[in-house]
Amino acid sequence: MKKFYITTAIDYVNAQPHIGHVFEKLIADCIARWKRIQGYEVFFLTGTDEHGIKNQKAAEQLGLSPEEFVDKMSKEFYKLKELLNLSISFFIRTNDKRVHYPVAWDIWKKLAENGDLYKKKYTGYYCSGCEAFLKKEDLRNGKCPYHGKEPEIIEEENYFFRLSKYAEQVAELIEKDEIKIIPEARKREILSFIKQGVEDISFSRDKSRVYWGIPVPGDESQVIYVWCDALVNYLSGIGYVYDPEKFKKFWPADVHVIGKDILRFHALIWPAILLSANFALPKTILVHGMVTSHGKKMSKSLGNVVNPFEYIEEFGYEALRYYLLREIPTLEDGDFTRENFIKCYNADLADNFGNLVRRVFLLAKKFFACVPKGERDEELWKKMEEHIENYKKEMENFRLNLACAELWKIFSLLNEYLNEKEPWKREEERENVLRNVLEALRVSAILLHPFLPESAEKILQAFGLGKEHLKEENIKFGLLKEGKGIALPEIFFEKVKEGKEPEPFSLLDIRIGKIESVEEIAGSEKLYKLLVNIGREKRTLVAGLKQHYSKEELLGKKVVVLCNLKPKKLFGLLSQGMVLAAIGKSDEPVLLTTQASVGEKVYVEGVKQKPKEEITIEEFLKADLQAKKGFVYYKGKILKADGKAIVAEKPVSGKVR
Repeated sequence: MKKFYITTAIDYVNAQPHIGHVFEKLIADCIARWKRIQGYEVFFLTGTDEHGIKNQKAAEQLGLSPEEFVDKMSKEFYKLKELLNLSISFFIRTNDKRVHYPVAWDIWKKLAENGDLYKKKYTGYYCSGCEAFLKKEDLRNGKCPYHGKEPEIIEEENYFFRLSKYAEQVAELIEKDEIKIIPEARKREILSFIKQGVEDISFSRDKSRVYWGIPVPGDESQVIYVWCDALVNYLSGIGYVYDPEKFKKFWPADVHVIGKDILRFHALIWPAILLSANFALPKTILVHGMVTSHGKKMSKSLGNVVNPFEYIEEFGYEALRYYLLREIPTLEDGDFTRENFIKCYNADLADNFGNLVRRVFLLAKKFFACVPKGERDEELWKKMEEHIENYKKEMENFRLNLACAELWKIFSLLNEYLNEKEPWKREEERENVLRNVLEALRVSAILLHPFLPESAEKILQAFGLGKEHLKEENIKFGLLKEGKGIALPEIFFEKVKEGKEPEPFSLLDIRIGKIESVEEIAGSEKLYKLLVNIGREKRTLVAGLKQHYSKEELLGKKVVVLCNLKPKKLFGLLSQGMVLAAIGKSDEPVLLTTQASVGEKVYVEGVKQKPKEEITIEEFLKADLQAKKGFVYYKGKILKADGKAIVAEKPVSGKVR
């Protein structure tokens, strides 16, 4: 069997997964599924990048060890496998001491043995966002062009890799397409960058500053830096140490799927490492664009961040798969707005695709209850085959959005065919028409699988077919058995009606926190300054509890925090949320608490969460949360976190605020 090895970039775990992570995973998954249909044995690798100063600092801010922090955060990225139905073969973690550490050490030693590592003192502009030293000429107004922050000026002694030694050779390989860069614009970009001159790069960090990393072999004062750590995951994840036979079978990588912001690392540094260590080079580097929102880069300050998990919860994962793979150009930047998402969902998924499948099977069940006999309609299948060939061509060129468009042209074609032939009226043509459309849906299900795997499998199941039918050789007329029973698939996509007022509770982001410090505020008789750990971060909150709770009573207490309340300055302090309490008849606040873990989200069964980035106190009060004998309710349902009830510390009844 032919092999195909595809990877994504591994994700840095200092923050939660976002829409860009989802987009990249879906591109790779779509390609992997198509290659399996073509008969390839596919290995699909993704994972998490867990070392370095960003993770170290994020852990310190939460009072966790780096290992505790990355273990927790890596699980959030692994959840994408189930949430998006990703066909991942292996999930690599760079903190895996059995699978990954030995590979990083082995490659380091190979580079050293080849004379390509040397130690020197260095002063440079370091961007922690990029985890890289930048040249002064790379800066824009003194700031990193990618992260918009001024870099630190750092002086330390590190090991350097002789990147300059390999730059010309790498450029030649790229020019000849021995390392194929897609799209062509990215190829020109990296060649232009190399021609400007390439310097050697730092390959280690001083342990006194960055202690969270893989120790340099033979020098415990240094840790291996990202290039010889994160990049070599492509070797460790495919079994370079843990399964040499697998490694021999699958290496080199057929496609590395990456974002355009890490092109230099993958198209220059990575091939140079492989050349020095005497490994075969990856065949293709596929560079996707960025997902913007309302035409702008997503940012919390602009309020245009798209939370992929909210869309999955509200519309299902296949709707998000479809929008990102169809509406966002694979090789360019693309825009995501809720308005376009709803429009696309209703027109393409509910109407064009969903209604087609439903009515075809309803007609077949009504008139035959099985697969009818019939001959191939040459005119219909000639048009079908044109779209199929275009689909295959676009898939081979990794223009997934255009391939998906060809598939939806098939659905439009079949809708038009039914409307023209009217098999519900014309008995003489009924058998032949429905046989042709059923065959076309079976074929379409194979083409659909890379994009909407669950929907595709449901169509095949209605024919009594399993995943074994997902083969390129089955993309043809005539494979359904006459007289075979068929089932009626469920409705795939219900049409969405916008305009309803959202549930007030759905807008709230409420989490479980733990008070880590309590300070008095000079000049205030009522307020405390609290430092509260909410799992993903620590927040400063100003709370009017001084007349009701002592500092000792509050310290270490588990509380319930409204996290998306618009920040407000009180006594010169920015309060980033609100600790919730039940207010009884005596007007004495009784803090809410729970047995759930710190960081868990508070929810109400049956209410889909769609938290706004920020809410006002008036929006919070619309939710009208009530305590009754200590339990907290929204519209008669108990608030919970991780299955555990939210309660007041005392059996009080009254409003929650």
